[in-house]
Amino acid sequence: MSAEFNELVMQTALVDVRGALGIGHDAGIWIDSLYESGLAIGMAFAPWSAMTFTLRRFALFAIGLACVTTLLIPFMPNIDALLTLRFIQGLSGGFTIPLLMTTALRVLPPPIRLYGLAVYALTATFSPAISASIAAFWVDVVDWRFVFFEALPLDAIAAALVLYGMPHDAPLYDRLRQFDWRGALLLMASFGCLTTLLIHGDHEDWFNSEKICLLALVSVVAFPLLAVSEWFHPLPLLKLQMLGRRNFAYGVIGLFLFLVISLSSSSVPQDYLVDVRGYRAFQAHWITLLIALGQFIMLPFVAFLLDHRWADPRAVTLCGLALVMAACLGSAGIDASWNRDQFYLWQTLQMIGQPMIVVSLLMIATNAVRGPTEGPFASALVNATRSLAAPAGTCIVELVQRWRGALHSSRLVDQVGQNRFVSIQAQGLVSRNPSPLLADGQQRAVGSLEQFARAVETQASVLTTADIFIVMAALCAAMGMLVMLLSARTFPPRILFAKH
Repeated sequence: MSAEFNELVMQTALVDVRGALGIGHDAGIWIDSLYESGLAIGMAFAPWSAMTFTLRRFALFAIGLACVTTLLIPFMPNIDALLTLRFIQGLSGGFTIPLLMTTALRVLPPPIRLYGLAVYALTATFSPAISASIAAFWVDVVDWRFVFFEALPLDAIAAALVLYGMPHDAPLYDRLRQFDWRGALLLMASFGCLTTLLIHGDHEDWFNSEKICLLALVSVVAFPLLAVSEWFHPLPLLKLQMLGRRNFAYGVIGLFLFLVISLSSSSVPQDYLVDVRGYRAFQAHWITLLIALGQFIMLPFVAFLLDHRWADPRAVTLCGLALVMAACLGSAGIDASWNRDQFYLWQTLQMIGQPMIVVSLLMIATNAVRGPTEGPFASALVNATRSLAAPAGTCIVELVQRWRGALHSSRLVDQVGQNRFVSIQAQGLVSRNPSPLLADGQQRAVGSLEQFARAVETQASVLTTADIFIVMAALCAAMGMLVMLLSARTFPPRILFAKH
């Protein structure tokens, strides 16, 4: 949870942090992208490292690394030191998250495994939602430095639990002799370049930038080489052969799509409230807090439901997708009069639907794992793919904002130009909403034309937000098709255990 907090709080508090540290917009993007790159690389390395150095030792190392970087970041004297620590912080977060699934698959007996996976699902549903609320509280009420410090108590608790609860295994240092150095270099190049490409692409005007062209070239070359290297290596970081199993491949792809779709309940409505309605983060966070608190009821309920033989996880997934799609289509009816209250109904549907999707996906994927020895490899594939979801989702949202936003803006301005007298100079039908110009072309009041221009810009933003929700609904439909085409019937872990 502390790793998720460190990742997502910057989306809420980035403007305030930039202002406090005197950092410009371009450097602010690097604060986010370097963390995402470190997170993606760390998630791929974590399971292999845990098997080699023992789960206990590596977990304590990752927690200690997170504590040190989190404590130092607010006091960095220059931007270079800050960005370096931000990358290391992302690396430590990437080290910790896969260890949760690795541990769950190793130690949880079949009768309670689904409930353990529901706890893991908190990192995909609860943590993203609650982090926005907590970050908003620190920034608006206390001090921006607590955006970073909030993870320290969680890290301290985690360290105490690891010291008390994890077994003292013997390290397997012989594995170092077979370390996949070629795969490690290709993995860092491919994941690092792809996450940077996705986050910086729109800002750099995509392939009109030499930097983006270079990142794209490295990604296109490195990923196929990585796949070949991992496929034939005797001790790979990523065991790609597991993707040949139908249910596991569906679980990995489905979790990636789910995390992209989940932006429709977090960043999209918050961006609308902040940009269009002028909310502060502390005012807008209530709509995500609703989803966060609802997970404590929905996640155990969904796990209990799926723990019965008659409950088909494919049907549960489709029901969850239907609810999330309904929420996206309902939110697509947004207009400039919407405020926080209009989102509550659709956020409630998101709160119910999201746990139904993610717990079902985890059950389908992990039931394809053949024994505890494959647990670390499964965790590496699931989480490495998952780490690309946030940059990909951000990229999709920015593309829609650019393309559809430019289209809506040009069409609105074109309509104003074609109906210049009616929309700008004629006396309005409603006296409290007069036209900005008089019939002779003079401004009706000081700043009235600028106010009209802002109204046009606001309407373009509203229409673009509606388009984003429609795109998310289309992704729900695509994921529903994957449910029908890829996944096969599966049963609760305890039933599989009894069968074998």
